[in-house]
Amino acid sequence: MWREARRRFEEAVPIARLSLRGLSESERRAIADLLGLGRLPDPTCTVAVSALDRVLIGSPACLDTRGVVEAIGGPLADRTAERWARRVEREELWSWLAAHPVVTAEPALHPWVEGERRKGPIDGDVTRTRALLGRALDVLEAMPASGQPLASFAQQLCGDPHGLDEGTRLGGLVLRAVACLHDVEPPADAEDRRHLWELAGVACDAISTAVLVAGLRPDGSGPLASGLRAWTGAAQAVVVTLAQLRVDDLGDVHRELVFVVENPSMLAEALARFGGGCPPLVCTSGWPNLAAVTLLRRLAGAGIELAYHGDLDGEGVRIAAHVIAKTGARPWRMAAADYRSTVRPGSPAPGRITEAPWDAELAPAMRAAEATVSEESVIDVLLEDLARYAS
Repeated sequence: MWREARRRFEEAVPIARLSLRGLSESERRAIADLLGLGRLPDPTCTVAVSALDRVLIGSPACLDTRGVVEAIGGPLADRTAERWARRVEREELWSWLAAHPVVTAEPALHPWVEGERRKGPIDGDVTRTRALLGRALDVLEAMPASGQPLASFAQQLCGDPHGLDEGTRLGGLVLRAVACLHDVEPPADAEDRRHLWELAGVACDAISTAVLVAGLRPDGSGPLASGLRAWTGAAQAVVVTLAQLRVDDLGDVHRELVFVVENPSMLAEALARFGGGCPPLVCTSGWPNLAAVTLLRRLAGAGIELAYHGDLDGEGVRIAAHVIAKTGARPWRMAAADYRSTVRPGSPAPGRITEAPWDAELAPAMRAAEATVSEESVIDVLLEDLARYAS
């Protein structure tokens, strides 16, 4: 009876009766003796709190039911307030995660945030969950990695070479975020995990990881810079590998602006029009790999402005957000106004649409039109922009 009374009082709501079930004969006798009943109560019965109060207040204890409960088991907790505090704490956790700069820079991560929210805090522990999420965000912010093995990357970020291994909470959390970012299913086997880590710049092959460029005229004396100048003069695009970027310095590019595009066809059209005078172009060929990000960061680090254009569909916006977040590029003809002026009925559906951090109106415009504006469909407009920078 006292346990039930404590439970009810700690709910912080008024109570008139205590419901008791499964009482033994000795418990029934004790209740009858306490309340002065003429017969034993049933194994399942109710006890009026007012009757209990009268008996207890008139006893040597001089306490009501609440007072006796506290005297027996200590001060009552406010369970309602505790639940509310836990709820507020959880809401603050997910609000913090959704507003984190890593997530706001790439809104494609919002489904990942919602997925983790549905799972709830680890064992109900908000502090532990926030610490783990913070470590995952640090890893995501450091991506793409420099191509080193997973153990080396984990040592660098986690202080533990096995910190991102299969089966670790942190490794699974990070890979779910990478899968969400690329709009693919979470990894189901070792091959899926390897592929996602490669997308994140971990354990990728420095020879096969390459980026397509055109119009770059660096003044460096090494073989990479010399080759780029030669092929630019010959009006040809060049494939630059991650290995080449690691061993050779480009020197000064002598440009204030480099254009970044998503599709190789843009380079082909620009070279066909401008020939050896083609302005500098870097092509990500869809999602940028480590070679592309390495080159773009190197250019940005030299004070060169990067202007990015890609397809205006769901994935194109996610790629653009990724390039902007990882390299500091600015969007080039990627605003809602550009989309509305070029979208055509009957174009392919844009797929899953996420918010564009650079223009809050773009995603709603795409959802309303339900159509893609491919980079190739606006190539004439883009070439006119490039013409001002051709030499």
